[in-house]
Amino acid sequence: MPELPEVETVRRGLAPVFAGATIVRVDQRRPDLRFPFPENFAARLTGKRVESLERRAKYLLARLDSGEVLVMHLGMSGSFRIEQDAETIIPGVFFRPRSALGPHDHVVFSLSNGGTIVYNDPRRFGFMLLSGSDVENHPLFRNLGVEPLGADLDGRALARLFAGKTTLLKAALLDQTLIAGLGNIYVCEALFRANLSPRRVAGTLALRDGRPSAKAGLLADVIKQVLSEAIEAGGSSLRDHRQTDGNLGYFQHSFKVYGRAGDPCVNATCGGTIERIVQNGRSTFYCGRCQR
Repeated sequence: MPELPEVETVRRGLAPVFAGATIVRVDQRRPDLRFPFPENFAARLTGKRVESLERRAKYLLARLDSGEVLVMHLGMSGSFRIEQDAETIIPGVFFRPRSALGPHDHVVFSLSNGGTIVYNDPRRFGFMLLSGSDVENHPLFRNLGVEPLGADLDGRALARLFAGKTTLLKAALLDQTLIAGLGNIYVCEALFRANLSPRRVAGTLALRDGRPSAKAGLLADVIKQVLSEAIEAGGSSLRDHRQTDGNLGYFQHSFKVYGRAGDPCVNATCGGTIERIVQNGRSTFYCGRCQR
């Protein structure tokens, strides 16, 4: 599933065409994706201006001048295709090959600026819904945690969120009710940079009096660092994720541990080997010598 940097790559690719445009027509080609489309979906969007295109965790939010918010999630295989000025662009083609086959084009937005945005989803695990302007109170968002790139995430926040928790650190970082938007790849990379074991108990990042340990501050910093670097690199291309200009995302060339099981640790003084274990059904990559 696309992680935060890849969803942000899509947002940045769509925003110049989508934000500020009026939706002049919506071609809804099936009754559902993962869930049924909202009642009168096309009619409620037609004629509405997209005031902004935002991201919350792994969701895209198009705020409309009607006061409603179009919420979009890519699922496993969803992608957007922009058709404008005889050019076709797919902003973000993540970890599985994305399709441009017509039978999988499920929603087509025709815009006042002459652009067309097509949502394609072979597996139909993505979805679209409409929320009121208080989208943060919608059931999908009500229990989401802090944004990892926002000012709310720092060492104090990690200590507060993890205090008393016996959950393993990696699982706690992937808990969307604590921190929203973190995924498997970037958690592995952040833990390596912070020299923290994914097997460590999350509560150890808080001192007995509740203050953050030094490691908590370091982890908060490297989470932001890893995500920011990945966004600037256009995301990670494990298969054919592409940026809006068609170039591959390059952050995968910066992976220190992810997908590198059996390779020597990149820390010159370590001498360890990258290991792969399975935690909660997901692959974890780490160096048992560097990460404690």
